[in-house]
Amino acid sequence: MENATRFNTIAKPTWCPGCGNFGIQSAIKKALLSLDLQPYEVAISSGIGCSGKIPHWINVYGVHGLHGRALPVAAGLKLANHKLVVIAEGGDGDGYSEGMGHFIHACRRNVDLTYIVHNNGVYGLTTGQVSPTGDRGFASSTTPHGVLEWPFEPLALAISAGANFVARGFSGDTKHLSGLIAEGIRHRGFSFIDIRQVCVSFNPAKSYKWYQERICKIEDEDHDATDRTKAAAAVLRDDECLPVGVFYRGSKPAHEDGLPQLAAGALVEQNITDIDVHTLMDELV
Repeated sequence: MENATRFNTIAKPTWCPGCGNFGIQSAIKKALLSLDLQPYEVAISSGIGCSGKIPHWINVYGVHGLHGRALPVAAGLKLANHKLVVIAEGGDGDGYSEGMGHFIHACRRNVDLTYIVHNNGVYGLTTGQVSPTGDRGFASSTTPHGVLEWPFEPLALAISAGANFVARGFSGDTKHLSGLIAEGIRHRGFSFIDIRQVCVSFNPAKSYKWYQERICKIEDEDHDATDRTKAAAAVLRDDECLPVGVFYRGSKPAHEDGLPQLAAGALVEQNITDIDVHTLMDELV
């Protein structure tokens, strides 16, 4: 297989024409290529939604799981075979509503994986109901008079919950986004990348043009990504700029670094034929 196409699949995406998911798919493949990875070295787990189809359309190991459960599956993959590059990915409804509990604990647990969220403010697969990141006043089939709640800010929660790498990208800038994804994969520990994604069908007000008029790159502002306090302030800034880039880059040891069971190698490679669990079963059953 040619180097530039090894992550392509025969099957083609069925997203709406113009969907931001195409840019995210392309950025993930570009990031994997830039790291000179092979398909058998990568696993992607996903939740439910338009974003959840990503594992079908990138030529790596893939698990298309349950709604909101991409992260526990990804953690299991990584702990069973910590030699794999593991990516969890899903949408804002999937990750910030159904999967919120998993998100918080993944941040603090710090398993070495990369979590990518397609953030468009709506549940696209079920025709545009407002998600936790949707704008206040957004009218949908479930909020016909406009949503009353204020939108949730995932980056602020990730920083406060202890995520080791926190970034934001834009689906319309695949060159910049692929660099963020590659850096997140390289960074040791839990890496979180929220991607502002265009949904042309159900949230057309936030178009490519809308984002392009507002986005600024935080790396152009002399930002110190090692300072958590400054990172949180940069996320919560109140001006016309929507910053993208790496907000926080920590140095905590990964969860796996504290597991002596992995010193002998990946769990999937260890010999378990001589392990006797009868004593344990007698105690617990």
